[in-house]
Amino acid sequence: MENINYLAIFRDSFTLVILLFCSLLSVTFAFERWFFFRKARHRKVDEFLAHISGMLKEGNIDKAVEFTSKIDSPLSRLFRYALQHRDMPRRDLEELLATKRQEERLMLERNLGVLGTMGNIAPFIGLFGTVVGIIKAFRDLALSGSGGPTVVARGIAEALVATAGGLAVAIPAVIIYNYFMRKTKVISSELEIFSARLVVMIGNK
Repeated sequence: MENINYLAIFRDSFTLVILLFCSLLSVTFAFERWFFFRKARHRKVDEFLAHISGMLKEGNIDKAVEFTSKIDSPLSRLFRYALQHRDMPRRDLEELLATKRQEERLMLERNLGVLGTMGNIAPFIGLFGTVVGIIKAFRDLALSGSGGPTVVARGIAEALVATAGGLAVAIPAVIIYNYFMRKTKVISSELEIFSARLVVMIGNK
């Protein structure tokens, strides 16, 4: 049986080209989200809270706003937003902070839908490529008029490569999607906890 040229199979199979495009999308958005979450997670939360608490106790509100503006993270943006609206009644401030938390969550979840979509559709694209490969194998068998593994080898190879390609794209995409969703839930919970503490620290009625 002659050697199978997998590069030629890839070049001739449009499903593998689609899977390559899906893979590039997954990698691109995975790195984009990784850089975003790297900045989003506040590493020294206790030190940050202690510093803000000290400024508020001393009445240095403007200094606290300036301090939070220098840090690019959901927690610091939430604190700066709360300090800028500190004169509002407590109930109104709590509702306002709830909308800010939702805004930050939307930023955390941005582009995660792409990873989730790639994880869901890639196996189906691979399955479609498998069906196309099997069809080609039977077509080649019919055109040759004789049996033998050489006749159907190319179509079967395309079918198996499509299946493997679909799984190769889907599995990492699902793992990365679940990982970032977990980090989103953790950061969102932290925002709820610390916003409640900040409202108490501000001491609005």
